[in-house]
Amino acid sequence: MTLDLTQRRGLSPSATPMPAAPKLAAPQLALISWIAPLGVLLLWEAASRAGLISAQVLPAPSKVALTGWALLTNGSLLAHLGASLARAAAGFAIGGGIGFALGILVGFSRLAEALLDRSIQMIRAIPFLALLPLVIVWFGVDEAGKIFMVSLAVLFPIYINTVLGIRQVDPKLLELARVSGLGRAQTIRRIVLPGAMPSILTGVRYALATAWLALVIAETVATTRGIGFLAMDAREFLQTNVIVLTILIYAGIGTGADSLARALERRLLAWHPNYAKGARA
Repeated sequence: MTLDLTQRRGLSPSATPMPAAPKLAAPQLALISWIAPLGVLLLWEAASRAGLISAQVLPAPSKVALTGWALLTNGSLLAHLGASLARAAAGFAIGGGIGFALGILVGFSRLAEALLDRSIQMIRAIPFLALLPLVIVWFGVDEAGKIFMVSLAVLFPIYINTVLGIRQVDPKLLELARVSGLGRAQTIRRIVLPGAMPSILTGVRYALATAWLALVIAETVATTRGIGFLAMDAREFLQTNVIVLTILIYAGIGTGADSLARALERRLLAWHPNYAKGARA
């Protein structure tokens, strides 16, 4: 006697298959992602109003918002924010370009790796704070030193992820390109760079975070503009609400930059099954 389909699968005849989990649309997922941050803000506000948190230690979000509005209306917040964004953009463009070029060179050439990689890794291991005195000696306290710090911070994650992406391209694809008669330039453009793009864009996302870390350090030294200066100036006068405001601004900028990087991923990696529309729903 033959077994029916349910018995062959180890199920009883009365068992029913588990229903598939409902897929959530992108707007629903985006809404869910804000539940935790908004919940933290609400708990923070409630604890502050109940007197559980001292205003000198951590002012309520409502007071921080009022402080931000006051700085916005008098124009000082936009001036500081504009200065920081300009430094971050210039440093990211310079450091990102150099990191990508070095990553391409080392990724394709073992000789270039032998000549350059060890030195790059040694420089990468030096903390930003240890470099700061030397940067001041080299560039003084002008804008060049701050942009240099950001460029250096951005260079390494993009360099490492570019090399990693190139080295992780499927050898079968390279063999297919050779059999198909593609030249070196076409192989790089149509096979290697698209295959390395997920890793490169991961480096971009990481570099966006390290850029702001380096900028915060750079803006604490002899400057009169920037979000970092605003925080250090507030520290001198014990203005906790301004300090918290700058922290929230950094968090907001980081979230916005990461969202832009994700949008870039979705655009450039639309061909990839893990980044296609609805792949993660």
